[in-house]
Amino acid sequence: MSEPTPHESRHRLVDLTWPEARDVFASDPICLLPTGATEPHGPHLPLDVDVVISTAQAEAAARRLVAAGVPALVLPSLAYGVTFFTDGFEGRVSLRPGTLWALIDDVVASLEEQGVRRICMTNAHLEPEQVRVLRGVVLDHAKITTNNAQLVLADHLKRRWVPTLGEEFASGECHAGDYETSIVLAAEPDRVRRDLMAALPSREVGLVAGIQSGAKSFRELGADQAYCGDPAGASAEKGREILSQLAEITVATCRETWPERFGAGSGEGAES
Repeated sequence: MSEPTPHESRHRLVDLTWPEARDVFASDPICLLPTGATEPHGPHLPLDVDVVISTAQAEAAARRLVAAGVPALVLPSLAYGVTFFTDGFEGRVSLRPGTLWALIDDVVASLEEQGVRRICMTNAHLEPEQVRVLRGVVLDHAKITTNNAQLVLADHLKRRWVPTLGEEFASGECHAGDYETSIVLAAEPDRVRRDLMAALPSREVGLVAGIQSGAKSFRELGADQAYCGDPAGASAEKGREILSQLAEITVATCRETWPERFGAGSGEGAES
């Protein structure tokens, strides 16, 4: 059996040497850029939950893309985002919206210089200002008609996708609740403080309505431990199902954006 090529055996840019990166870039890959944040997620989850989720989503999608014969590469995750809503809790590290926008612009420009033409962002930090920046930078890049990289967002907040991610996600009461805790249990189980998780009561704070009414932080809404939803109801099995769907959303976004990269009648392939 012949040795696998780098893009078949490794999905992460950071695992490659520069000659291997050159070979993968030459294959016209879809590059997946995980975006997240460093901010409080209840007393039971680590501060980088959004990075963990976004990265796991990108890596699962990359495996599916490669299985479908589409070269894919996961870029280093962006660990900082716009995190105004967790103001007042220790551990929050926030960027200004313009800084995040410029950071993404710089990453895209650097990849363009090396011949990359397809970049798909995944994002697990759903603070409205973060989402506005990501959607905005995508629209901005869409105005460029020269031979630059095309940037898209696997946007699971779109109406078509929200119902596919479970009742808690659809309700909006999902910050460090069942939804996010389940994904971390599936992706990095040793990082969940299970004793604290099991003792947390289910909590609804009216997150979506609060944001629409102008609330600026979790503390304003009474989420004094930086969580809402039902952490105690989480399970790794649920997390695996959610991750599978997030990967599906990402692959569907890529397929709809770049149908020419997918052979006629090709399936998405089984996740390895």
